[in-house]
Amino acid sequence: MGLSVLAALLGFAFVATVTPGPNNLMLMASGANFGFGRTLPHMAGIVAGLAVLILLAGAGLMALFEAVPVVRTLLQIICAVYLLWLAWKVATAAPLASASSGSRPMTFMQAAAFQWVNPKAWAIGLSAITIYAPDRSFVSVILVAAAFTLVSFPAISVWAWLGTVIRRWLSDAKRRRTFNVAMACLLVASLYPILGAGG
Repeated sequence: MGLSVLAALLGFAFVATVTPGPNNLMLMASGANFGFGRTLPHMAGIVAGLAVLILLAGAGLMALFEAVPVVRTLLQIICAVYLLWLAWKVATAAPLASASSGSRPMTFMQAAAFQWVNPKAWAIGLSAITIYAPDRSFVSVILVAAAFTLVSFPAISVWAWLGTVIRRWLSDAKRRRTFNVAMACLLVASLYPILGAGG
């Protein structure tokens, strides 16, 4: 992989991970509800989960989807149902006063596992392999996963930080409820570009 292609891959990885999607909307909500420090395991889990997804997509999952399209359709349905459930959880999150006792941010393992039911993560991973590792060789797949690992943490950190910026404004219970419902609606809306266009 030449330097120009590598630079293009890093740019693609940054844009793909910094743009709105389920991960970033949830990070913004987590930053607002729990603060940046408590959201760090969530961010690390996203980075690790996405890297593993890319590695396994390049190692054979992509070939499975091409050979048996119904598997991808089934995965899309599971993704949609899980995201709808998550949107409900965000919309009905406890107010700040009671959040410390009952609510908690997503853990590293939960965030890593979430990538497997995140439609945007699948779209990113499959697109990255198709464009930057079309031969699916070991070295090229590793390079794609490494590029995403390098740039995705700073990219997604912006969203958790934005959540902390509005945290004080959300100290009012009514505003916090409005924010959480808005984040839930955006989470549901994030399904449309991926599922509405057929994948």
